[in-house]
Parts: sequence; structure tokens; C-alpha cells
Amino acid sequence: MNIKSQKDFFSGLMFTVIGGSFAYGASSYTVGTGARMGPGYFPLVLGVILALLGSAIMFKSLVVETPDGEKIGAWAWKPLCYIIAGNLLFGILLGGLPSIKLPAMGLIAAIFGTTIVVSKAGEVFVLKEVLALSTVLSIGSYLAFVLLLKLQFPVWPTFITG
Repeated sequence: MNIKSQKDFFSGLMFTVIGGSFAYGASSYTVGTGARMGPGYFPLVLGVILALLGSAIMFKSLVVETPDGEKIGAWAWKPLCYIIAGNLLFGILLGGLPSIKLPAMGLIAAIFGTTIVVSKAGEVFVLKEVLALSTVLSIGSYLAFVLLLKLQFPVWPTFITG
């Protein structure tokens, strides 16, 4: 068969592989039943749904004609690097890095740092808007995770709270 849309084919392939991997990984846990779900039930069902969705997208890419074949463009290295760096920074700021004696900076600093770094991935960077977004995300995260869900993790830097 001829691939008529490269973008759809490879995104469908990615969904199928990731969904199948999650479903396979979840099969080692107790799945249970719909009435009594085990720890592997949700990841298994979600993985299967993702794999089926990916298969449908791949099938569509082989059947539906597109004008130019929707070729895959060049890799967007700048956004990719900034987003990966932002995720790494979040983990380091939230929990610290004991190997270099960096203390945990807490949730608020992690959100501010991550938002600033990830915002650099876009075309336009306006510091005032990024700081406003960071503030809204910090307040929302504090309300949701600390006050409502009562999760236990550092909110402020350890050198402030002790």
C-alpha cells in the first residue's frame, strides 16, 4: 500500500506503539473487573484505546488521499530542547539534587522556573505574561494539590521552611 499522508501515518504509528506498550506493561498488574478495578485496569484500557486510535489513524493515512502527501517537516529542535529542559528543571527544583547539595526549592519555585524555561520554546517571549501565567499556575496548583488533595511535598524552599 502507498502512504498518502506521512504525518497521519507516523503519528498513528506512534500512538499504536505507545498504547501497545502501556497495555503490555499494565498486563503485569492485577487488572480486575469493571466492578472491582485493579491497579492495571485503567492503564490497560487506556493503552488499548490509544492503540486502537493509532491504528485507525494509520488506516486513514493509507486510504484518504491528500494533495501533497503531508510530508513530515524538519524537527523543531528549539521547542523540543526547551520543553525537555523544563521538565527536568521541574523535577530538580521540586525535589532538589542531593548529589550537588542543591536543596529542594518546592512547588512554587518549580512552577515558576519551569514556566519561564518552557515559555522560551515559543515564537514570542513576554516576561510580564510569563510571570502572570506562573502566578496563576502556582496558585491553582497549591489549591488543587496541597489544600484540596492534601498531597505532602515541599511548597517553599527548604532553606526558608526549615
